[in-house]
Amino acid sequence: MTGDGEGLRIHPEVIDALESDTPVVALESTIISHGLPRPDNLRVAREIEQTVRDHGGVPATIAMIDGKPCIGLFEEELRLIAESDAVVKLGVRDLGVAAAKGLHGATTVAATASLAAQADIDVFATGGLGGVHRQARDTWDESADLTALSRIPMAVVCAGVKSILDVPATLERLETLNVPVYGYRTNQFPGFYLTDSGYPLEWSFDFAEELADAVLQHWQLAWPAVSSGVLIANPIPVEDQIDPMLHDRILTDALAAAENGGVSGKDVTPFLLEFFHSETDGESLRANVLLVKRNAELATRIAAEIIAAAPSQ
Repeated sequence: MTGDGEGLRIHPEVIDALESDTPVVALESTIISHGLPRPDNLRVAREIEQTVRDHGGVPATIAMIDGKPCIGLFEEELRLIAESDAVVKLGVRDLGVAAAKGLHGATTVAATASLAAQADIDVFATGGLGGVHRQARDTWDESADLTALSRIPMAVVCAGVKSILDVPATLERLETLNVPVYGYRTNQFPGFYLTDSGYPLEWSFDFAEELADAVLQHWQLAWPAVSSGVLIANPIPVEDQIDPMLHDRILTDALAAAENGGVSGKDVTPFLLEFFHSETDGESLRANVLLVKRNAELATRIAAEIIAAAPSQ
């Protein structure tokens, strides 16, 4: 385990947790820098970390500070990621460049999973997974989250994929890439702000212990031919979702606005999320915060069960 040397800088609290078999949950930083509006983003980042602590775990928010990949952030670093305009969005392919240039960077799902795995963390909580974008038949626009999950043994707890994406195409790609998708107390794949995206899931579990067992069995039985991540879909409760009719209307308007404004590539997701925030009078922010905290709670419970079950596997 490394501290502040070559490669990763791992927060002392995270090192202690890993060495003492305390559950550690990786958290992405792009949601802080690009996914949530200021000044709410810093408050929410703290709340997500506190949710992990409240359920017996240690949060490891991952980001790049001055070109150093950091597994777990100190308070001033969390504030920097939330407040600085100099923070760039980093996928896996950007990590080397950002390190060489000494940049501050917020990690996507793919980059967070990659760095977390290098630190021997195997559970990760996020909001919504990236996926196949609408019009991908013409644009070939597909999130690197998918290929990253096909190569990194990481249990990722999310609320499905963002509703701005092509949900059925994303599920097809996950199947092709041998990434299992398990529902937590649901047989329907969630749609981020929505409880149900309209597409069924093949496998569902009711308890964190069952999920942990399925994750460990997948990693054991699929090795060495496949060493993929596992996606755990944890839907927002029906009573807390955005009204589906309002959601669909705003999504249509948001997609049109992005097209008319020439928004493309990595700028699409933050643009659409900000559009939702402004047009729902904060309802999307409320739902987003709720679902991420629920995912952090479930991820902590799964991490604890993996620790408990791993020696007997």
